[in-house]
Amino acid sequence: MAKPMLKINDINVYYGAIHALKGISLEVDEGEIVTLIGANGAGKSTTLRTISGLLKPKTGTIEFLSENIAGVPAHEIVRRGISQVPEGRRIFAEMTVMENLDLGAFTRKDKDGIAKDLKHVFELFPRLEERREQVAGTLSGGEQQMLAMGRALMSRPKLLLLDEPSMGLAPLLIREIFHIIEDINKEGTTVLLVEQNANMALSIASRAYVLETGRITLSGDAAKLAASEDVRKAYLGG
Repeated sequence: MAKPMLKINDINVYYGAIHALKGISLEVDEGEIVTLIGANGAGKSTTLRTISGLLKPKTGTIEFLSENIAGVPAHEIVRRGISQVPEGRRIFAEMTVMENLDLGAFTRKDKDGIAKDLKHVFELFPRLEERREQVAGTLSGGEQQMLAMGRALMSRPKLLLLDEPSMGLAPLLIREIFHIIEDINKEGTTVLLVEQNANMALSIASRAYVLETGRITLSGDAAKLAASEDVRKAYLGG
């Protein structure tokens, strides 16, 4: 039996007076790809930002490897093994590809391990190696997404949070990015994926949660949700 790596219990999150997350609970087991789907403004990004320590829940707990991390500072959460690829990529545009990747390893001191992980990132994303001295802001959208993912992997996360990795990318690139997400997962990294492209997300995930206006309305096996009439109507254009 896979152990739960992440357990969110009944969290409530507010932006000022706006009640953004209304008592949501979810679990991610070790080794899984779990996806969170929902319309724009449903609270998907807020959920990831709360897990990674950028937002603090008003009530509820977030357990990672059996420790409550709700309210722990974001840099400390990276140290504990959670790394986020933010929506809109948020690379350091003025810095080179190499400098961005070095910053991904800022919590680490193990030079040999960092060198090994850099080699691995270049195996996953050969284009980044070709462009290692290029200023990151001049990369294409797809390359910037690869850089954001590579930078997150440099912290050697146990859990990778991906926020809208397909946003703004051409269909061919989306497929490539999703294949790489599957590869990262097969190599042992657990993935929590937030994605508007519900078809793609459900095709690679083992389980899924549907978020509507701050509440989880459906959850279960990803293939079953993909086949469900309600989900198809609402999110899969069918």
